[in-house]
Amino acid sequence: MTFINSIINWINFKRIYQIDLFKKHPHDAQLEVFFDLLHEARDTEFGKEYDFKGIRSEKEFKERVPIRQYEDFAPYVERLRQGEKNLLWPGDIKWFAKSSGTTNDKSKFIPVSKQSLEDVHFRGAKDVFALYLKNNPDSGVLFGKTLTLGGSHRVNNFSNKSYYGDLSAILIENTPFWSDFIRIPPTEIALIEEFDEKVEKIIQESLDENVTSLAGVPSWYLVLLKRVLEHTGKSNILEVWPNLEVFIHGGINFDPYREQYQSIIPSTSMNYMETYNASEGFFAIQDDPERNDMLLMLDYGVYYEFIPMEHFHEDHPKALSLDEVELGINYALVISTNGGLWRYIIGDTIQFTSKKPFRIKITGRTKQFINAFGEEIIVDNAEQALNIATERTGANIKEYTAGPIFMGTDKKGAHEWIIEFEREPEDKEYFMEVLDDALKTLNSDYEAKRHKNLTLEKPHLLVAKPDLFYEWMKQRGKVGGQNKIPRLANNRKYLDELIELQKTI
Repeated sequence: MTFINSIINWINFKRIYQIDLFKKHPHDAQLEVFFDLLHEARDTEFGKEYDFKGIRSEKEFKERVPIRQYEDFAPYVERLRQGEKNLLWPGDIKWFAKSSGTTNDKSKFIPVSKQSLEDVHFRGAKDVFALYLKNNPDSGVLFGKTLTLGGSHRVNNFSNKSYYGDLSAILIENTPFWSDFIRIPPTEIALIEEFDEKVEKIIQESLDENVTSLAGVPSWYLVLLKRVLEHTGKSNILEVWPNLEVFIHGGINFDPYREQYQSIIPSTSMNYMETYNASEGFFAIQDDPERNDMLLMLDYGVYYEFIPMEHFHEDHPKALSLDEVELGINYALVISTNGGLWRYIIGDTIQFTSKKPFRIKITGRTKQFINAFGEEIIVDNAEQALNIATERTGANIKEYTAGPIFMGTDKKGAHEWIIEFEREPEDKEYFMEVLDDALKTLNSDYEAKRHKNLTLEKPHLLVAKPDLFYEWMKQRGKVGGQNKIPRLANNRKYLDELIELQKTI
């Protein structure tokens, strides 16, 4: 095994060298990507409209091309789906990643070009294993199979036979035939649309396989793994797959799920590796297992800009280049890609944790926050506070969401938390007290609004019935794939839906 891994590591050597190179020269790497993108798209309709041929600097690009959200690109996407070519990127676009995110119930269709498939998404997946093997040279991960829990796809009804589906399904559909030898389940099962049916068939297909790695979203994988244990009668997953050694996860914060995974995969040698892979591109990989942040991948077909969140809601916010960012600031991520997205706000917020090299952590969504009273609570605040509350009380959280209770004539404002516990705290009032104090420590605006209960009273808790969030997501048609439970909202839409559903189950 060591000999074979040595050969694999030798093959990976060139790529690891390239990664080390962009870590040392990040701005050069991004400039090369920037000018390559402009050059490739110079003769597209978009490139001609903004005279890509005449752009000589990042400054000119920012002055000439406006920042956009999905709604601004939607007319182009509609034309692409009807078969028009050379609009945003050279050639035609056959694939569209369906993404509703967690900020909008209306579906978005993100164009996925051949170049973005090969040079961003597939390259990112290869780099995950290259970096993992660099850190674990005696690994046996490639001697078994990767179990994937992806989405589904369908042909849309436009004349050019374009396809749309979850990003995971698009990647599965476009991988070569031999990938079935290293991945389970086979394509026909991986692309089943109905989640419960897919899970049952994955279990039937995978129990006798040598599964060495898992790849997917932690919340949906817990559903699968718990059903594996129910089906087999085993006490933990290592009794089913003894050679399992790594879970490559992304999409949501892993910390709330960590204890549950450690319980059902009870091994100190089990590895967890975070990635930042969105419908719009593959952006970052956890390259150091001793750190909880991710290396920003700078030499894919993605050029990055960053809007400080304190300026995000201005009419024309300034977007910073990589050499202008600072540590610990909350930024909205803006990307230009070889999929034809130009200065596109993807909706995620990040913070830089390191500049040598550039490493990041995801802090939330641009539209996922609570600021009904000027408290400016973001997802990162919520996750950290919940971690403190669970550590102090011995609780274990399965899922949660939170939002405002608005002021009335005879009541003050507050936050309401709906939490589904895997293990409830013995004293729920103390749990909320710890959560409240942690939020005060983490967020000075929240602390000010909570001062002497003048604006906000203490937060309220509704304990969710078992599987409430699963049933809610199922009703919304958002089970599996890259669908995520919204954590925070500045209105009561999600809270009220959950409260009504709680009454019926």
